[in-house]
Amino acid sequence: MTTITVPPSPLSPDEDANKLRKAFQGLGTDEKTVIEILSHRSAGQRLAIAKAYAHLYGESLLERLHSELSGDFRKAVMLWTMDPAERDAKLANKALKRKGDRDLWVIIEVACASSPDHLVAVRKAYCSLYSSSMEEEVAQSFSTVHPLSKLLVRLLTSYRYSGDHVDSELAKYEAAQLSDAVKSNQIGRDDVIRILSSRNKSQLKETFKYYNENYGKHIVEGKHQCKTPRPKWMAAKTTLSPTRGQIGSDGSGKKAPADIEVIDKSQFTTLLKTAIWCLASPENHFAEVVRTSVVGLGTDEDSLTRAIVTRAEIDLEKIKEEYKIRYKTTLRADVIGDTSGDYKRFLLALVGSEGP
Repeated sequence: MTTITVPPSPLSPDEDANKLRKAFQGLGTDEKTVIEILSHRSAGQRLAIAKAYAHLYGESLLERLHSELSGDFRKAVMLWTMDPAERDAKLANKALKRKGDRDLWVIIEVACASSPDHLVAVRKAYCSLYSSSMEEEVAQSFSTVHPLSKLLVRLLTSYRYSGDHVDSELAKYEAAQLSDAVKSNQIGRDDVIRILSSRNKSQLKETFKYYNENYGKHIVEGKHQCKTPRPKWMAAKTTLSPTRGQIGSDGSGKKAPADIEVIDKSQFTTLLKTAIWCLASPENHFAEVVRTSVVGLGTDEDSLTRAIVTRAEIDLEKIKEEYKIRYKTTLRADVIGDTSGDYKRFLLALVGSEGP
């Protein structure tokens, strides 16, 4: 569910473009107007504004935003104003250059927490921007025999059925396959990657449910069970101080045991768990992305911006609900505590208000 508020009768793209043009003129930039317009327009409306701006004034709106704004505020506004597929393609390219665990979360998010049509659009945008496919870049970044390369390529090239059809017998069979792979310490097996990369999300949730019932247990946090039960092998990816809200299965704040986690802590294992999170319950994953970006010394503004900007029109409302359950505080409160200035005001406009 979207968290942004769009006026019932917004201005025309030409009128919005004109107001933005005026905000850029004179001494200094009228950041308040930039926030008021762009944070309260849908993706389609923002693209129409950018098109109108280029037609009326003969320059790119994105280029003008780049020259008028600065810092994390500029990064956030530009990502928000871009075509969503182009934005995610650029985020993916940056992630593949860095190749760290948290960087590659971006690839997993695009592949597993997007609709099939959006994933196709991102892949097309990537080819257009970089004259290379995302899967080619993955192959160049990792050995083709590396299980991580196989996992990422299969996830990126999959076109999942987007319906809710579930085959219970298949779910039981594939839950057994997952259990066998875990018990034999062979989680990089082709059948594991095939299951995760090809099944529709409703089917996968049914498989994970059977896994929990027959081979593992539910992970519950505090007094609340996650809305989508996570398999035993899906322990929290980071251990946060109990005082900051990370609660284990016994309510103690300690990390709950996990099948996969006891195998190893390799990059493949870490990203496989991330893929499962994004497939089964993306709101859990993105709640953690936000939380880990604000806890500790300093703030990971890039991760915080990515989570809010990319999910504001998809499921940020659900992420906020999960955040409050898991961390006993609101996402909005943590944004207020860890950001400042126009950057904070812009993110808060996207986050919206908190419910009771």
